[in-house]
Amino acid sequence: MSDLVKLSKAAVFGAANGVMFMTFFGALWASIGIIGSHELGAPWLLVLSGIVTLILLIGAISLFGKARNMNNAVTPKEREHWKKINRKFGLIFGLEGLAIFIASVVCNIINHFEVFFPIMAIIVGIHFFPLAQLFRENFYYGTGVVLCILGIITFYLPINATFSGVSLLATSTFIGLGSALTLWVTGLRIWITIIKQFK
Repeated sequence: MSDLVKLSKAAVFGAANGVMFMTFFGALWASIGIIGSHELGAPWLLVLSGIVTLILLIGAISLFGKARNMNNAVTPKEREHWKKINRKFGLIFGLEGLAIFIASVVCNIINHFEVFFPIMAIIVGIHFFPLAQLFRENFYYGTGVVLCILGIITFYLPINATFSGVSLLATSTFIGLGSALTLWVTGLRIWITIIKQFK
């Protein structure tokens, strides 16, 4: 987050929450990819996912710690500023969740659940565009674009494929691991950006 009101306490807490979100949802996407891979690359994909998740979790916790140790008081104006941001974030996150829920219901009704994960990736990607404006973080536009592209590419992949003698769900593996990597890189970027401002 590039312009976090001169690195205020509330801003660092917000960044810590951002890293935590990227860590958690990145792990969820990774699990989709790992399950779809049908043990291709086992156990290394699981080990790698665990290591990255742990590193980012440590990063989020370290930011929470730094925020708590910051002595600068939150001004009423700044408090109101972050209340507005949190309300808008809640609205964006809620609409994203609603869109994903509707997509899952529709995919089940039409009996084409295989397209749900790429649709979900596109929905998640789209939700990063208003977040980019809300948090004044241009990097989020890149995250959104990459997730949307991954989702679109997945529509053109075969559902099943065989690789190194292992039959796998190609769509789940691709979209799961690709989305996880995208969110992890975003989380790492948030962490590094904030840490640099403490130096």
